Amino acid sequence: MAYAIDLFCGAGGCSEGLIQAGFDILFSSDISDMVEVTYRNRHEQLGLIQGDNTWFERSDIRDLTGEIIKDRISKLQIFRGKKIPEIDLMIGGPSCQGFSRAGRRDKSDPRNMLFGEYVRVISEVKPKYIVLENVEGFADMQFLGYIGITGIKYSDGSVTPDILRNELNEIGYDTLEPKILNAADYGVPQRRNRIIFIGYRKGLERPQYPQPTVTPQNYLTLSDAIGDLISDKKKRDKACPEMTQFQIDSINGRTPAKNGKPIPAPSKVMNNEYSNISDIVRERFSLFREGESGTNLKKRVMENGINLNGKPALIKLCSEKLSMTENEVVNLFKKGNVTKEQAEVLLTKKNIRQRWSGNQPSATVVTIADDYISPWENRTFSVREMARCQSFDDSFEFLGKRTTGGLRRRVEVPQYTQVGNAVPPLLAKAVVSEILKVL
Repeated sequence: MAYAIDLFCGAGGCSEGLIQAGFDILFSSDISDMVEVTYRNRHEQLGLIQGDNTWFERSDIRDLTGEIIKDRISKLQIFRGKKIPEIDLMIGGPSCQGFSRAGRRDKSDPRNMLFGEYVRVISEVKPKYIVLENVEGFADMQFLGYIGITGIKYSDGSVTPDILRNELNEIGYDTLEPKILNAADYGVPQRRNRIIFIGYRKGLERPQYPQPTVTPQNYLTLSDAIGDLISDKKKRDKACPEMTQFQIDSINGRTPAKNGKPIPAPSKVMNNEYSNISDIVRERFSLFREGESGTNLKKRVMENGINLNGKPALIKLCSEKLSMTENEVVNLFKKGNVTKEQAEVLLTKKNIRQRWSGNQPSATVVTIADDYISPWENRTFSVREMARCQSFDDSFEFLGKRTTGGLRRRVEVPQYTQVGNAVPPLLAKAVVSEILKVL
C-alpha cells in the first residue's frame, strides 16, 4: 500500500489523481464547508468511509498540526490495534489568489503565507515525498522580510521558490528544480500551466517529473472533450459524429472505487444546467466568431462594421442608448466607422469575454465561467462541461450552490469555483505516478 495525505484538497482533483495512480488517501483537509460536502460525497461513493479507512478534517491549515493528523489516522478502523504506517506522499496546493497573474497580485495577501504553513505540517508529519502545486505566478512572487519556520529571515525580494526550497532543505528534504507543466501534455483537454514542486526526504530515491504523453499536434480539443454535450442535436451530430475515447472514459469512469471498479455516470448528465441569460446577452454572444475575444470583436465592429439584422433586443437597446431610430442603428453598425463609445453600448466595456474554439484545447478553466462562450451555441458552459475540461469523471457530482457573486465570492465555494480551483485529475495522476515508481 502507498499512503497519501491531501491538504488544501478542494473538491478533490488531486485526490482523484492519487486514487487513479494507486494511492490510499488516509487524511485530507480543506477550510471550506461547501467543498467538504462535495469531497466527502465523492469519497463515500468510492468506498472511502469517514472514520473507517479515511478522514477528512475541515480546518484552516494554520490550525492543523502533525499531531492532529496522526491522531485522526490512528483512530481509523483499519488501523485499530496496529501501528500507523509512514506517510508516503503529502500533496497540496496552497490558496493561490495572491500569486495569480490573472488578477491583481497582492504581496500582503495573507494567503501568500499558507505555503509556509504547508512546510510546517510537512516538518511535523515527515512524509517520504512531497508535492506542491500552484499557479505560474508562484514562481516570481517576492517577499519582504519573510521569516521561515526555522527562524531564518530572508532578504527582501526573495522569491517564493527559493524560500520554499531552502525551507524544505532545512527540515531534511532535497528538492527537484521546480517545473511548469501544461495539463494538455498529459491528456487534459485544456491549456493549463501549473508550477510543480517535488521534494523527498534526504537519502530516498530521487523521483522525476512526468514526461508528456501527448504532443501539441495531438492535444485533445474542446470538441473531443464536450462535443457530445451540445444541446442542439444537429450541431451535436455535426461537431461530434462519433464519441471520442475521452468522452467514453469520462462516462465510464477513470477513478476506481474500493472494489476496483470505476463508477459509471448516471443516465442523466449531472451538473449540466445552463445559466439563464437575457435576449440581449444571447444576441451579444451571437456576434462573436469562434475563437474571437471581446477585444478583437470590438475592433472588428469599429473598423469593419457588423450586421445587426435579426438582433432585435440589441437594436432596441442601442436605439434607446444612442437616441437613434432602429433603422439608423442598423445602418450605423453596418457601415463601420463606429466610435468606441458606440461600440461599448453594443458590446459593453468588458473585453475579457471570449468564444472558445472547438478545434483547440480549452483555455484555462477559472472559477467564474460567465465570460466563456460555447463555440456551437450562444450560451456559457455548464459545470459539467467545465469539469470535463478538467478531466473529472462524469460520475463526480459537484454539490452546493452552482455559482455566487459579489462579496460572497470571498467566502463561498460554489460548484463553478470547486471546478476552477481543482488540479486536473489526469495531471495529478501523471505527477504522483512518478512518486509511486520510486516508492
